[in-house]
Amino acid sequence: MITEHDRTELLPCALITGASRGVGARVARALAPTHRLILGGRGSAELDAMAVEFDDAVTLAVDLTDYDAVAAAVETVTELDVLVHCAGIASSLEAVADTPVDEWRALLEVNVVAAAELTRLLLPALRASGHGHVVFLNSGAGQNVRAQWTPYAASKFALRALADGVRAEEPSLRVTSIFPGRIDTDMQRDIVAREGRDYDGSKFLRPETVAAAVAQVIAAPADADPTEITVRPRG
Repeated sequence: MITEHDRTELLPCALITGASRGVGARVARALAPTHRLILGGRGSAELDAMAVEFDDAVTLAVDLTDYDAVAAAVETVTELDVLVHCAGIASSLEAVADTPVDEWRALLEVNVVAAAELTRLLLPALRASGHGHVVFLNSGAGQNVRAQWTPYAASKFALRALADGVRAEEPSLRVTSIFPGRIDTDMQRDIVAREGRDYDGSKFLRPETVAAAVAQVIAAPADADPTEITVRPRG
């Protein structure tokens, strides 16, 4: 007789960064029925609440730019089916002429270097699964550059290059970049406020819509290789 615990142990395992809130939390909820979860995020009440919501979830409570801590935290992950990169930061929306070097460094560190290092550390586990899948939640800014968005867009173009490079170097893995338009999140509220506009969330994608796109990509049949998906709001 297969118990509920046995059934859970047979499920594939997914590690999601930025899982404590926003799109990352929605991705966790979308994958929970079909995957065992490792929830990545800085230690917080939100991350603890997510762990409570999913009884069998494991938390990876670490700052992704603390590379020694990240290496120690994932050392016991020996087999992994899915890695979803949702963690990231936005820019202050300034022209290149007004953007200080510290902001360039922070954007590239969090949005690119941290994702690259976590991927590197988990490649053996992804290979060991025999069908590993890495999903990079990118942005429309990873496809085009607008005025005052250059530093952020540069980090997202670099993230796209990271995904393309991993795909070329790791033929046994599926690697997908997802390029959503603007999403109705707290981060988006901050961005719109910086732009000096009134906020209307109905004009943006819902977080659960983006999470559904992530889940659909992961559920694609094994003979399909979904490399890039673009999702735009209709509002």
